[in-house]
Formats: sequence, structure tokens, C-alpha cells
Amino acid sequence: MAKVELKQPVVQEIAGQIKDAESVVLVQYLGLTVEQDTALRKELREAGVSYKVYKNTMMNFAFKDTQYEELSKHLEGPNAIAVSTEDATAPARIIAKYAKAHECFNMIAGVVEGKYCDAAEMQSLANIPSREVLLGRLLGSMQSPITNFARVIKQIAEKDPSAAEAVEAPAEEAAPVEAEN
Repeated sequence: MAKVELKQPVVQEIAGQIKDAESVVLVQYLGLTVEQDTALRKELREAGVSYKVYKNTMMNFAFKDTQYEELSKHLEGPNAIAVSTEDATAPARIIAKYAKAHECFNMIAGVVEGKYCDAAEMQSLANIPSREVLLGRLLGSMQSPITNFARVIKQIAEKDPSAAEAVEAPAEEAAPVEAEN
């Protein structure tokens, strides 16, 4: 078998991973211990992120003629890719956390939802909370005015019972009146 035939399955594997990806992050992993790498891989796996080390030439062939082609200019030294098909910010968040703890570990660049991002943009993306956190904040901000209004009405009713009757009276007046025969 020729060398090209042996390398083709690896290139197809990379291309298959990045085909439907929300985000692809290129990482320089130099200097991590086995324990640190294992902890990183576990956290990424729990977040639904695929993380794998490939040869730069294999990644270069897989990125060619795709939206990830700009990442090819960063393929020097020991690199890995983190790919997420669900949460676009998950790889950046987790990798940025590890990069803070380990100086030798760097997030180089990435492509998020089809847009190339350099290291600075990836770092700012990493600061965005997860989708679940953002939805929780939205729900909390929507519930807050309603809850406050209900508290105010309850306090008015407890303080002055006649005011509570005045609030309820218009609702009773709006009820249809049956005609007497």
C-alpha cells in the first residue's frame, strides 16, 4: 500500500468530524502531563466535545477547500483540535479554563459557526456563559417583574382590605349580567 492510501482514512475521519461542527478550536497542547490531559479530555467529553491529536499535514488536507481552511496557517508544532457539534462555545470555555491553569497550553484559533476567529476572539467567546446559563438568566429576568407585581398587590391587600376589594370589584362588574324575564 502506498503512504497516501494509509493517510486517506485519517483525513476522511477529520473531515467527517468537522463537516457538521458548530465550532472547531485549534489547540497547542505542548507541555501537558498525562494527568492534566486526561482531566481535559474527560471534561471535554462530558460537554460533548471531541478532542483529538492529529498530524498537521492530515489536518491541512482535511481543512483544504472548506470553511476551516484559514486554520491551516496555524498548523505548526504539536496541535490538536476540539470539535463540538452541539454547543459552539463549549470547546472555547473549557480550553480557556485549562489555558489559564497551564501556561504551556494555548488556544490558537478556531472557526465558530462558519466564522474564523483568532486567539483573542476565541478568548472573548470563551467568556460567554453556556446556553443553559443564558436561558436561566432570561427566564429570571422575565419572571422578576411579574413576581414583583404580585408581591405589591399582595402587600396592598394585606395593608388595606378595602383596596383589595376595589381591585376585585371591576372584575365582578365586567361579568355579563343576565336579563330577567
